[in-house]
Amino acid sequence: MAYGVVHLLIAWIALQLAFGKSSQEASQQGALRDLAGKPLGGVLLWVVAIGLFALVVWQVMQLFWGHLDLRKKVSSAGRAIVYLALGLSAVKIAVGSGGSGTGQQRSVTARVMEHGWGRAVIVAAGVAIVAIGCYHVYKGITKKFTEDLAGGVSDLTVLLGRIGYGAKGIAYAVVGVLFGWAAIAYDPQKAGGLDTALRMIKEQPAGSVLLTVLAVGIAAFGAYCFSWSRNARR
Repeated sequence: MAYGVVHLLIAWIALQLAFGKSSQEASQQGALRDLAGKPLGGVLLWVVAIGLFALVVWQVMQLFWGHLDLRKKVSSAGRAIVYLALGLSAVKIAVGSGGSGTGQQRSVTARVMEHGWGRAVIVAAGVAIVAIGCYHVYKGITKKFTEDLAGGVSDLTVLLGRIGYGAKGIAYAVVGVLFGWAAIAYDPQKAGGLDTALRMIKEQPAGSVLLTVLAVGIAAFGAYCFSWSRNARR
């Protein structure tokens, strides 16, 4: 449910960005900062953080005791890392020490590029992110995400999952391309996360329409997370 809340907030920020009404960073960290500015935002942030840390515990237990398949163990490890990073971001923002995620990311990219092997590392990171994006699209098309669900879920849940994973996959792929572009151009400013990717989409012909469609897709993933929380395979 906490993960769903974060994606619904990202979708809302992206939708406002599509119509030129948002200066907030359209990323997971930006969504958390947006939540902090709402009434009772601090309390809600702590609730989301606790939910995300619960996800970390769940994935660690899945890693050691829940899965026999190596691929699923690797997936659980990756999810645990993502949820942990996001939970820590929520805590930092709740206590007032959360900086700009995009700025920090570009700073790290710049430091890596200072080394001789740096550009190769950034290209490799970009390829890996594109691969993750393609896998998300694949999960959406083939409905492979239903392996995470107990039987008997509704057609609406499956539809939300297909749309949501497809939208997330496209966003990841754009982020990966930006990393590769930054390495090839030797310009850390061209690298960026989800916020940079969504803003680049906004700048394209019919960008507002494309960004609106993507925002709806991310919202669909957020809604899917709520159903996932009720139907998670044990």
